[in-house]
Amino acid sequence: MLTHLFALLVSLFALFFASKPPTEKKTYGFYRLEILAALFNGITLFMISVWIFYEAYQRFMHPETISSGKMFIVAVVGLVANVACAYILKGDSHEHGHSLNVRAAFLHMLGDTLSSVGVIIGAGIIYYTNWFIVDPIISVMICILILIWSYKLVMESVDVLLEATPKEINIDEVIESLKRIPGIDNAHDIHIWTITSGMYSMSGHIDTKDMLISETTRLSKEINRILGEKFKIGHTVIQFGCECKINNAHNTHTDHNHNHI
Repeated sequence: MLTHLFALLVSLFALFFASKPPTEKKTYGFYRLEILAALFNGITLFMISVWIFYEAYQRFMHPETISSGKMFIVAVVGLVANVACAYILKGDSHEHGHSLNVRAAFLHMLGDTLSSVGVIIGAGIIYYTNWFIVDPIISVMICILILIWSYKLVMESVDVLLEATPKEINIDEVIESLKRIPGIDNAHDIHIWTITSGMYSMSGHIDTKDMLISETTRLSKEINRILGEKFKIGHTVIQFGCECKINNAHNTHTDHNHNHI
């Protein structure tokens, strides 16, 4: 319970600093602290599970007498507290756009809730049968679930830190959507990454038809509208370029002009 309390404090700390505005040094703000907090909590979940596995192994080798009455009372009190906290965090996870950080805190509390349920069941079985081996068996079953959750949480956090393409976005679909905009010939060198949960950025090269630089302002607005409405991409860095054929009295050649906006 103390380790989970510490995890909640880490998540709260990250949420507090993530709400601060950007600075000259931190131009994206402090959003990534939420991802670091989620990674930290995912790793702690894994370490706690490994420790419980070890303790369960010790109980398998050397079963201990357990006071089922005290075990039941403590588990019921813990269950009430954990269900209340998990319910609050579940609501916050929706409010914060399924934030990895809040989800990590929610998984800590969900792990505690499952543990309390397991302990209550175990206490009942031990009370009626004196099968003390039930205690480590339930612990192992709960830990397997927590390990699966923590693995997914850590991998999602690592993907964000490595600036991988968000799993919710298909780059080929983005390119096809951009190419359907009148005036655009092609889109390439597209990079899409996550700043924090639900906050996406994109950079890319857009090949346009022969036009004035001022006309790309219209294209820029249309690109951002489509990316925002269809793919929830809120920040873009676009480089415009075109392949223009220039004819003169002496020869005809192809010149590549690139306009940066």
